[in-house]
Amino acid sequence: MSAQPSNKIPVVEVDLNANKKRVQPRFITGFYQNIRVISMYALLALFLILPWIRYNGRQAIWFDVPSQHYYIFGMTFLTQDFYFLAVFALIAAFALFMVTVYAGRVWCGYACPQTIWTHMFQYVEKIVIGDRNKRIKFDKEPMNAKKVFKRFLIYFIWFVFSMITAMTFVSYVSGTEALYGSWQMLGGVIPFPDWSTWIWVSIFIFAFSTYVNAGYMREQMCIQICPYGRFQSVMFDKDTLIVSYDYERGEPRGARKKGTHPENLGDCIDCTMCVQVCPTGIDIRDGLQVACIQCAACVDACNDVMDKVGYPRGLIRYTTERQLVEKEPSRVLRPRFFAYLTLLAVLCGGVVYALTDRVPLEIDIRRDRNQLSSLNQQGMIENSYIVKLTNKTQSAHTYKISLEPQEGLSLGVRFNDVPLEAGESFDMPVSIYGDPEVIEFGQTPITLTVASEDGKYNVSKQNIFTTQGQ
Repeated sequence: MSAQPSNKIPVVEVDLNANKKRVQPRFITGFYQNIRVISMYALLALFLILPWIRYNGRQAIWFDVPSQHYYIFGMTFLTQDFYFLAVFALIAAFALFMVTVYAGRVWCGYACPQTIWTHMFQYVEKIVIGDRNKRIKFDKEPMNAKKVFKRFLIYFIWFVFSMITAMTFVSYVSGTEALYGSWQMLGGVIPFPDWSTWIWVSIFIFAFSTYVNAGYMREQMCIQICPYGRFQSVMFDKDTLIVSYDYERGEPRGARKKGTHPENLGDCIDCTMCVQVCPTGIDIRDGLQVACIQCAACVDACNDVMDKVGYPRGLIRYTTERQLVEKEPSRVLRPRFFAYLTLLAVLCGGVVYALTDRVPLEIDIRRDRNQLSSLNQQGMIENSYIVKLTNKTQSAHTYKISLEPQEGLSLGVRFNDVPLEAGESFDMPVSIYGDPEVIEFGQTPITLTVASEDGKYNVSKQNIFTTQGQ
């Protein structure tokens, strides 16, 4: 193979043929693969453990959609706090963009759920069948009892992993107590989950998706479906870290005897180890490709081969186009990077301020829609309101409603105290009376204050007292 032009790193269009043979990657160890395995399974362990963490007698992270209460440790969010979710999504997006500008698709290679579960499912095949060559040979073998048994064992383990995944996902919504503590006895002897319909449907969807995506779709999810691989190209620049093959050093490639270095050949011995270890089945020597998830498996494989043949490491490495092609130092601190960093800092600062300044008590004042005001038997002008109180704390509190002192106005409430449990809401009817001899005709601004009995929480909200409509 002739050397590639050196003015830029070549870009290869993705092969959209989804019917090609299944990719059976070789599992290796190395510096980057150790980091990758630790990061992937640490995130997997975190995902499995988080639903079991308790806080104040409740599941610490619980998105209780049926009751529209969302708990994250000591914070309680309601549906009207949806804007926090939008901001969190923006932060995650800009963080991903910043990482992509600096280090390319490291999210795909080291932290993406599709990568984690695919790696886990493929490792099950390795344990049951063997390494890459054995798996390829196994796929070509005719069907027999041994093959049926191994396939069944693999599918069963996949099913168990898929069910664990699905039940963990659902436990973030249903709660672990409702999911694992609800049982019924079939025929009085066989325990069976006593779940609502939405739990059954959700578990089926998540289990099916996990099984198909990690067991069958695998790299095709990254190549054919995932949009991230498509828009990454507009985020790359000459200073983005990418996994690249050094054409100038490696070409022309060819086999040679151990300990020799023919003058007419580059450092690449054409062993294809970089292809064998690739989880998406590409040849990194062909150039930058959308299917590359930058897992750096080819880097570790190539470095291992270079060590064995006595050549310097780094034939395939993390580098930038500026370093590899233009032979200039990379510019890490560049305007695009600072732009994303500034946006992230502003968004994170805003969220921190909003959360620390947030009072876990919400009030909403609604007027009586049937009548603006009325004249009661005592000759006082009466305005009726509904004050909705929401206790957004994770403990019970008693609240009192008061009217900011104003000449000619007085407050009438049905109850002096309003006890609310954690996360509970209550619609409190209140009336405000106005002395027609004191107050002015028209509209008068008023302020209602709701305060907890212990004085810890205090929220005020304005509305209008009107003399019209009686």
